[in-house]
Amino acid sequence: QLKFVESGGDLVQSGGSLRPPCAASGFTLDSYTIGWFRQTPGTEREGVSCIGIGGGITYYRDSVKGRFTISRDNAKNTVYLQMNSLEPEDTGVYYCAAVRGQVGRTWSNWKLWRSWGQGTQVTVSS
Repeated sequence: QLKFVESGGDLVQSGGSLRPPCAASGFTLDSYTIGWFRQTPGTEREGVSCIGIGGGITYYRDSVKGRFTISRDNAKNTVYLQMNSLEPEDTGVYYCAAVRGQVGRTWSNWKLWRSWGQGTQVTVSS
């Protein structure tokens, strides 16, 4: 069974950095595009970034471009999200999910994704 475990969330000050890992179990990442999403209470889950099967294709939401970098280590079955220059607006629970194969411009629609992890809380104080 496909399963993700996210970790590495923390309380940080504005301008700080985090690099939460997303570890997969029950399957290998080789055939999947992996995405990071976030959610705050009362809002819909939103796409933050995703990375294609070979790692050569990445997507980012506009508000994190230039600050966040997604990467994958298939040997470790893990995807990372390097988050720099964090802002209070980045606060939320961050989740991983998977899609078999590649995704296109609709990547940020959370309803297309499967195998959600339990999430990790990121809080950025001003």
